[in-house]
Amino acid sequence: MAQSSFLKGTLIITAATIISKFIGSIFQIPLQNIAGDKVLGIFGLVYPVYMIALILSVAGIPIAISKLISEARGAKREHEIGDIFHSASVLALIFGVVSFTIMFVFSKPISIILGGEYTRPAVIIVSFTLLVAPYMAVYRGFFQGFEDMKPTAVSQVIEQFVRVILILSIAYFLVKKGEPNEIITGGVMVGSSVGALFSLIYLRTLYTKFKDRPVGMKSFSMNIFRQWAKRILALSIPIAVGSLTMALLNLVDSVTIPHGLTWAGIHTEEVQQQLGIYRRGLSLVGIASVFSSAVILPLIPTITKAMAQNDIDLANSYIVRSLKYAHLVSWPAAIGLLALTIPVNRALFTDFQGSDVVAIINFSSVYSSLTVLTTGILQGLNRSKLAAWVIVIGAVLKGIFNLIFVSQSGIMGAAYATLLIYVLLTVANIVFIFQTTKYNIWRKETLVFIGASIIMGFVVFAPMFYFNVTDFSRIQSMLYLLVIVPIGALVYAILVIVGKGLSNKELQAFPLIGRYIRKLQRHN
Repeated sequence: MAQSSFLKGTLIITAATIISKFIGSIFQIPLQNIAGDKVLGIFGLVYPVYMIALILSVAGIPIAISKLISEARGAKREHEIGDIFHSASVLALIFGVVSFTIMFVFSKPISIILGGEYTRPAVIIVSFTLLVAPYMAVYRGFFQGFEDMKPTAVSQVIEQFVRVILILSIAYFLVKKGEPNEIITGGVMVGSSVGALFSLIYLRTLYTKFKDRPVGMKSFSMNIFRQWAKRILALSIPIAVGSLTMALLNLVDSVTIPHGLTWAGIHTEEVQQQLGIYRRGLSLVGIASVFSSAVILPLIPTITKAMAQNDIDLANSYIVRSLKYAHLVSWPAAIGLLALTIPVNRALFTDFQGSDVVAIINFSSVYSSLTVLTTGILQGLNRSKLAAWVIVIGAVLKGIFNLIFVSQSGIMGAAYATLLIYVLLTVANIVFIFQTTKYNIWRKETLVFIGASIIMGFVVFAPMFYFNVTDFSRIQSMLYLLVIVPIGALVYAILVIVGKGLSNKELQAFPLIGRYIRKLQRHN
């Protein structure tokens, strides 16, 4: 039953995260096409600041209250659910108002830290989202506590869809008006606030129709709030720090890369341009890390439950399965993007600028995916504080690497620093997972996935020895990708099957192709 619940929750949240993550990453491509690299660069500076404030204002509350509500239901203490929900709501309101106030009032010094006052309009406008998003997150955690991932999934898609439509529409309108880059970037940030508001409206509507919802706050008191607030914070703060992985490292980039480029003697206008090129790679990395981001929500409470039952074997089975599928997806995505960097850069971003930078960041996507997933696994193993310390130390190292490498090698140095830090974080997390569960790190199927990905990479790269892809037009690059990507996917799939990277049962369970594999195996 637990396996079935885990699989169902994973499928729902994975599907939604694939959609929302795809929308949330891919929109940067048309944004760059509409407004240029400089706007994309400024956007990339400000957005991590907002994400840090958002994660800290939410403070891991959704996962914390989902665990507390799940425990209360399991122990037949349903009367506690209302107190948990109301306490979390008050906390979210406090965090939201405080984080908005800090970001709004200190927008000028924040913008200076980010490289200049040209980022200030975007900082001010995006801060308003913090008044809505924390409260919205409480509803997501409430439904997750009832093992219902659908509201979270649908609300994510609604939020991203509304956000992206507004971002691109506003960008197009402001560019047509001839507004400066800082005003365009500020304008597109409106999409984040409106997207969060639409998501909240959807969740609130579902909540009012939910038959087991807490009704009224007559019995709610300050003593009850203090009691539950302590428990919620004790669970949520380490989770929040652990959840900062990508956002914290991106914030370090926002603070250190502009200064490193300035020390290297690059002018402000060129700094924005270089940051936009760097952001090209990060937008593709976001798409490549979809699976790892998606699987964490249902994975954490499932591993936690197995550990509470002292069932190390069950916990390991979840870890093995999640990491296996992460390797299955992440390696071909990273090596495929690396091999196809030049035509991808031309097809998506209109030119070949910064292809070397984008290539390194593309390859780092496999380690960023594994970092996100292994951090979530550590949280599920009740080692949230350790996971948080790993991320904090990683962020400090990333800042040091950026300042050293960028001042010496420009924006290419930032790409090398990104790859290096994600490799170190992945290794550290896996070592700590092994210490906790004796998880078997060396697995045959992982070598199959890596080997198949490398061969696939050579296959899709080989035609470039015969075609001068740097002379390709944008349309020619798109056509090349339309032909070569399916060929690469087919080669990879065949190699994985031949190498027995997946069992017959796993192959049969795959959507779309599973039924054909079952028929083929029956005939044999």
